[in-house]
Amino acid sequence: MANQLPIPVIVNGAAGKMGREVIKAIAKAPDLTLFGAIDHSPEVLNADAGELAGGGPLEVPITDDLQGMLVLAAQEKQPGVMVDFTHPKSVYENVRSAIAYGIRPVVGTTGLSTEQIQNLAEFADKASIGCLIIPNFSIGMVLLQQAAVTASQYFEHVEIIELHHNQKADAPSGTAIQTAQMLAEMGKTFNPPEVDETEKLPGARGSLADEGIRIHSIRLPGLIAHQEVIFGAAGQVYTLRHDTSDRACYMPGVILSIRKVIELRSLVYGLEKIL
Repeated sequence: MANQLPIPVIVNGAAGKMGREVIKAIAKAPDLTLFGAIDHSPEVLNADAGELAGGGPLEVPITDDLQGMLVLAAQEKQPGVMVDFTHPKSVYENVRSAIAYGIRPVVGTTGLSTEQIQNLAEFADKASIGCLIIPNFSIGMVLLQQAAVTASQYFEHVEIIELHHNQKADAPSGTAIQTAQMLAEMGKTFNPPEVDETEKLPGARGSLADEGIRIHSIRLPGLIAHQEVIFGAAGQVYTLRHDTSDRACYMPGVILSIRKVIELRSLVYGLEKIL
């Protein structure tokens, strides 16, 4: 509706690479408004969030007071949203705090354990507050995962390789873990052993996910976010790959998630669930 108030959005991790992209995307969306920008880097405190992101001034200063910002957002007439791109060590408490204040979290930070996600799901259910945890906001990655699920019906051997920049704190990536989970849910065990393997160096064969699926993580400067799902069979190899060249590719998924989380009353995991 034309007269509907814009959705107030708090960006947590505002000075990070993803946080800056989110701020620019929010500034361009007529139905969203940047309500707050949170970051704990001392050198950016009090800076204008819009200017820090590389755009025009938005008159929203960077602050390190998440609790205070959540309190203010809770007083708005329109339900508020917190977009979190911070760190695996802090994301769980960030999300719990947002839910406690009635602010809907959209979580791009990976590294949450299965137990933590379950705890957050129960907390969101009790509060009847929507929460989205999205391992990857790229539409292309969703399509890759769907293609991998289809291919898994015809192959018995599969491994996953994920490649990220060397500032990523967690490994394997949340996207790779989610992909492995989706394949494991197909009701079959992959990679039946052909030999008695011995690792001469621990971890040489990567991490072992459910149903025999191996995940290999690479961290190098120059990379952004990339993933391969490789299927093998006698005489053939089938490779699915997604490459990110600019973080702007995630913004349509982020903006969609902000709009959708307002309608939810529970926790939802994965972008494919809201497309």
